[in-house]
Amino acid sequence: MTFRDLIADTIQTLLAHKMRAGLTMFGLMWGVVSITLMTAAGDGLREGQAKVARQFGENIAIVFPGRTSLQAGGERAGKRQMWTIYDHELLAPQCPSCEFVLPELTRGAVAVRSDFNNATLLVSGSQPPYQRLRYLPVAEGRYFSWEDDRAGRRVAFLGSNARKQLFAAREAVGKTITIAGRPFQVIGVMEEKEQDSSYDGRDVNKVFIPFGAMIRDLPQPPPLPTGTVDQLLVKAWSLDQHEACIAEVRRGLGRLHGFDPEDKEAAAIWDTVKESRAFGTMADGMKYFLGAMGVVTLLLGGIGTMNVMLVAVRERTREIGLRKAVGATSREILTMFFLETAIIVFVSGGLGMAFAHTVCHFVNKLPMPQFFAGLWATWEVGAVCVGLLGAVAFLSALYPARKAASIDPIEALRFEAGG
Repeated sequence: MTFRDLIADTIQTLLAHKMRAGLTMFGLMWGVVSITLMTAAGDGLREGQAKVARQFGENIAIVFPGRTSLQAGGERAGKRQMWTIYDHELLAPQCPSCEFVLPELTRGAVAVRSDFNNATLLVSGSQPPYQRLRYLPVAEGRYFSWEDDRAGRRVAFLGSNARKQLFAAREAVGKTITIAGRPFQVIGVMEEKEQDSSYDGRDVNKVFIPFGAMIRDLPQPPPLPTGTVDQLLVKAWSLDQHEACIAEVRRGLGRLHGFDPEDKEAAAIWDTVKESRAFGTMADGMKYFLGAMGVVTLLLGGIGTMNVMLVAVRERTREIGLRKAVGATSREILTMFFLETAIIVFVSGGLGMAFAHTVCHFVNKLPMPQFFAGLWATWEVGAVCVGLLGAVAFLSALYPARKAASIDPIEALRFEAGG
């Protein structure tokens, strides 16, 4: 019997038992669908969180001044710390692992006026790389430059909501606003963006000005010292250097302000990398758990396939005996049952993958909640499914095929299926 004859015979056998073959294939198909959709949901959750994190600022740390909890240099514990307007310049040479150490000074409830409206907004002053660190995409105009900062120019970059409050639908770039009574020229407007977290408010509601203008025109109000800032923003050259960068900043601030670098309360750090890794671990755990449930479903489908093939062996005992009587070898019988199982398994898997990817395609066209980026069906999961299907096909066919191949043709011809 040729391989082509085996395929034709196998297909005829499956068509002769449509109900049984269909139910078996549905179990396997649903296993593949479960694996694909469940892992796609886990990857979508991870990507959604990463997208939201990028809206705030990717792989950065915010260093807030606190109070000492340890004695150091003869100073008592409980001393309040404040970062100065020069700390970022003094820290930079001490932190080779850090790409940026930026100051930020903010003032809340500042009176901002345009020719069309008044508003009470939060004003933030920092340096040009702040736009990259805190993800402030430009919709119109530009962000301020190093030249603007060094000259202390009175220029302003508006959050999207701040622009709406001050100008509504009118042109904003090039117009003049007053911030705490001082004239500033609007040089840019930020894109609308989603933001799930912040330390002082949503960026769309802020006005951003150069650090040089901020410390001159809007310094810290009493009783805070005028030559201080609210926080420092830090970013390492790479993720591999992130921990070293944080440690260098702690040591540098400890030397500058006389506190123990191991004193976590003296310099409180909001580490977005640490938060992202923790969420990623949780998302991975959920993905692997859901994927394992899909694998179990597929394996149960494989057990069902093996049982169906055992029933087929029993029903076709006389046929197998007749085949062997006219010259079919045990190898051909083995091949016949392996081929039949493989067709059932891989056709089921193909249909399952096609259905799952179709579901992903249409679901991803729908509006997504903030922390969910859709169903991300990856080729890696597809490759795992193919490998699992191969294992299921082999294991499901092994015992039934060996049992069929070992049938004695004389005994088989006397066999009654109902007996």
